[in-house]
Amino acid sequence: MPYEPSADWQYEVPTSGSKRLPPAARYVQSLTHQGYGFEAAIADLIDNSIDAGATKVVVSFLRESDRLVSLLVVDDGHGMDEAGLDVAMTVGGRTEYSDSALGHFGAGLKAASLSHSDALTLISRTKRSPSAGRRWRTAAAQADFSCDIVDARYCQNLVDRYDGVIEWHGTIVRWDGVRAFETVTDGQTDRFLNEAIEKLETHLGLYLHRFLARGDFHIDIVVEDVQTRDELDHRGIEPIDPFGYRIPGRARYPRTFIAPVEGVGDVRLTGHIWPPKSPLVAYRGIGPLADRQGFYIYRHDRLVQAGGWNGTRSAEAHHNLARIAIDLPSDPNDVFSLTVKKDGVNVTPAFARGLEKAADDSGHSFAAYLQDAETTYREAARRSTEAKRPEVVPPGKGIDPKLKRTLRDELPQLEGADPITFRWESIPSHTFFSIDRDEYVVRLNKEYREAFNGDRRAGSNDAPVLKGLLYILLEKNFRMGRSSAQRDDEMALWNSVLISAARCEIARYETDAR
Repeated sequence: MPYEPSADWQYEVPTSGSKRLPPAARYVQSLTHQGYGFEAAIADLIDNSIDAGATKVVVSFLRESDRLVSLLVVDDGHGMDEAGLDVAMTVGGRTEYSDSALGHFGAGLKAASLSHSDALTLISRTKRSPSAGRRWRTAAAQADFSCDIVDARYCQNLVDRYDGVIEWHGTIVRWDGVRAFETVTDGQTDRFLNEAIEKLETHLGLYLHRFLARGDFHIDIVVEDVQTRDELDHRGIEPIDPFGYRIPGRARYPRTFIAPVEGVGDVRLTGHIWPPKSPLVAYRGIGPLADRQGFYIYRHDRLVQAGGWNGTRSAEAHHNLARIAIDLPSDPNDVFSLTVKKDGVNVTPAFARGLEKAADDSGHSFAAYLQDAETTYREAARRSTEAKRPEVVPPGKGIDPKLKRTLRDELPQLEGADPITFRWESIPSHTFFSIDRDEYVVRLNKEYREAFNGDRRAGSNDAPVLKGLLYILLEKNFRMGRSSAQRDDEMALWNSVLISAARCEIARYETDAR
């Protein structure tokens, strides 16, 4: 019916038709300004790999001499055919997700990629369809939403290059024109890579820790020479459980509280109290303690918020030991809403009202839990100061990631210090190891490498026992700067003993081989 003016309030806005208003092509530009951090963007790509059923994911930094040229994320998921590629490269293209999917808005692949690169290429194959690909270049997409069709022969060549990951099916995401790479100055590539990979290890290890802990899902980060295809660095991601303490900070914890939240129903909150002064990376190594207290919110086992109180209270030092795990309800609701970047959760006041009534099955309230966490913190602060270990130069390339994680758990790290690299090289036979203080390198004599590997394949992270012991012995030589007669004599002694031991081991191995 035609609209008739009235003094009464119009509960429905009257309309007189409709028209289609497609987004302007420069809408693509808005995707490049979503505020994605580098680590969060990579994590978003890996979410897609998990949704595709991948068991192996490789994040590869491609390097040519002192220049970083591209970044790839390769997985062995079920892959996509040409129609699937078109949907994946359309903003908001996916309209339906499975009940357990990590994808949510249908924009993550594009927004995460174009926030950091000038070109996004997606190549995939399934068991029943050949390799195919699509490419978005920011400049072309901004003009008219154009998406390039990648040459089928190149698609197959790139899939073949990574046949160690992709066998019958899988996907490759390629970033070119990565803006962070273009800021790296001459001679700083190693330092940039080490810092970038360290942050990426921590982020992926934390936000995907439940998947990594299962044992049937693996993420590796490699640095690859684009010409020779040699792996210059290789690190496996280890899970970082934000509740991974050995003994709780207070007896009878953790406790599970039930919060009656209007519009959702009962929400389970598992309250943990960390042991005070813990040196573990899962406590100290994932960011400022004030930022990491509070709620750890999961959606389908993927951590989407690592700390924070969601407006229910302010961060205070005496709550640093308090961490609460929450699994979001699987059913849609109006109380909890995920941010586009999956790096936080927005809540309505109904959540705060539910917290006020939250209690465990014995009647212990959530408010009492916070008081317990505060008391534990204050009691520890009053105790006598514990023995402190000196801050050390961090371990770097050449050390197995699990060993590196233990060293970081046990020893506080010097902020901003270049890490110590271990490399096997050709050096004189009378020397087992030498150190380069300027380059922060421990050089090991490759003549003796077989003593520590035997018939096993040598890799960049081999001989962890040897390298762990040498790190503990030699780290102070990098931290304390110039050498001294006493330290030079110590190293001469260690060299002599290690050469003799290695020769004995090689002789025993050769005897057994006969």
